Amino acid sequence: MLSSDVTSQIVGHGKSAGNRVTVLNGGERRAAHLRWGLVPSWAKGSSVGNQLINARAETVTECPSFRTALVRRRCLVLADGFYQWQRAGKAKRPMRIVMKSGDPFAFAGLWDSWRDPDGEIVRSRTIITTETNDLLRPVHNRMPVILPREMESFWPDDDVEDGGALCSVLAPYPAGAMNMCEVSSLVNRSSNESPEVIVPVGKETPQVMKGNAGPLLL
Repeated sequence: MLSSDVTSQIVGHGKSAGNRVTVLNGGERRAAHLRWGLVPSWAKGSSVGNQLINARAETVTECPSFRTALVRRRCLVLADGFYQWQRAGKAKRPMRIVMKSGDPFAFAGLWDSWRDPDGEIVRSRTIITTETNDLLRPVHNRMPVILPREMESFWPDDDVEDGGALCSVLAPYPAGAMNMCEVSSLVNRSSNESPEVIVPVGKETPQVMKGNAGPLLL
């Protein structure tokens, strides 16, 4: 279960990946901000991370960039919503997906550390995706793996090294537990972090109290 001290760090309203909170293990569970786009420790340069923003559940055990991280460096990537874009003719409509309960949740993530030429350590992460569920199928053929509550302790547990057991949780989240609605095209610009980007089309912008945790979106 996500603790209040961790979920309180979920900030921002837009889709910028830089705001995302990642929960790591490594002996003691902690929250951190990691670069989105995995840079493996053996990489020759950090630009490889631009091609490794997601890992496919179907091939994560085979891909050299991800298979070691799957066994040794798993993490929770926290959010309370994410976006997909639905084609409508030549246009794309941004859709926001959340839990019906309104609760935050955790994506299944992998992380790694890479040392740049100046000796600085760059920590980065990726989110695992899987085939979509019935709710999202009209919009996209992939979705991020959302961990069930009972798996939020299992996934980052350093003592778990069984690849088969780990892959068994990389399934589409139940469609019946989720809601989806169209939101403003303001979200198409990553610099927009205002509350308006999460408001369903046709509804008024709610008042956001200072200190409230906003959504962190994919």
